[in-house]
Amino acid sequence: MTSLAQHFVAMAGNNAWANHRLLTACKALSPAEFAAPRTGFFPSLRATLNHILWVDRYYIDALHRDPTVLQRYDEPPPDFPDAGQLYDAQRASDRRLVDFCERQSEASLAEGLVLPRPNRTPPPTSVASVLEHLFQHQIHHRGQAHAMLSATGVKPPQLDEFFLAGEEHLRRDEQRLLGLPAR
Repeated sequence: MTSLAQHFVAMAGNNAWANHRLLTACKALSPAEFAAPRTGFFPSLRATLNHILWVDRYYIDALHRDPTVLQRYDEPPPDFPDAGQLYDAQRASDRRLVDFCERQSEASLAEGLVLPRPNRTPPPTSVASVLEHLFQHQIHHRGQAHAMLSATGVKPPQLDEFFLAGEEHLRRDEQRLLGLPAR
């Protein structure tokens, strides 16, 4: 049986791997194609993928209980103009998330965490709930970016091979590149 802590480590690894695959595909786009208007919650791949990074940074800083996290609401969100630059920043963020999850226990996942908001102090929520929300946010917007990519000349990558037995060979090299354990 897999513990909840082990599950979050796997989810963080899957998150890093999916971001790697999607951003690697986007690197084939010119900066103009990356920023071109597209249909989605955000108006371009550039805006969508930069948003993912910005929200990741907020939640990961909050999970680390960084007291300056609320100040970031006053800073402009990241706006990397091409997928290559964004790839490096997202990879660093993903590594922080994997490292955070690797240090969790069942007890630390149950701890309360107040997510700072600019105009209110919400009640505490569990670290596990924050992680669940963060992964859901990533999947939601990555799916939109995946659909946007399908409207370009770049084939969208397969993003759902991480957990399935018998497909280890489809992700093994990328997992090594990202410093993730084989599953």
